[in-house]
Amino acid sequence: MSEGTEHDAADPGHPTSSAPSDTSQVAPSTTKRADASRSTSRAIGEWVGVLVLALLAAFVVRAFIFQTFYIPSGSMEPTLQIGDRIVVSKLSYRIHAPGRGDIIVFHAPPREQSACADPQIKDLVKRVIGLPGETISSRGNQVLINGKPIAQPWFPATALGPAIEPQTIPANQYFVMGDNRTNSCDSRMWGTLPRTDIIGHVVLRIWPINRIGIP
Repeated sequence: MSEGTEHDAADPGHPTSSAPSDTSQVAPSTTKRADASRSTSRAIGEWVGVLVLALLAAFVVRAFIFQTFYIPSGSMEPTLQIGDRIVVSKLSYRIHAPGRGDIIVFHAPPREQSACADPQIKDLVKRVIGLPGETISSRGNQVLINGKPIAQPWFPATALGPAIEPQTIPANQYFVMGDNRTNSCDSRMWGTLPRTDIIGHVVLRIWPINRIGIP
């Protein structure tokens, strides 16, 4: 029995240790798990990168190119109605000056808030009527620029409401009014609007769906 035991231990066909066999079986599984972990980490990193770039792009677009606004009042009716949503181009007036007839969104001047507006409304929308250096006034329901009536094709003839006191518009400022002229708190009440307060040019109405278009 003693000799047989020694023979078995010395037989090359029966290894005395299972370590080499175990190593050959475990290594591929460990490598696969490591590869899978690296692949998952890489995918997460890529998605995080995409998300960061998307958020950065959204910030840049909103800060410098386009921004959407909600219409809270009826001062621009019938052109813009309560609940409408509009897109404003912030680049337009970096390229050119505001023009007569443009609909603009701007920061409410301090005098506007004290004159007639809800102090919670920080941004307003009106139409540019008078340009820097022009003399603006009114006669009856007609707006006069430098003493001459101007065409206002953007809305049907309506009552003017409060008259426009004769005044010369300062440099880099604009005279703005709402299309709903009898129910609009505008430059007639709080004066001209500095260009620096203008956020941008209204280029599109996107809501409601049945009224999508250029206002």
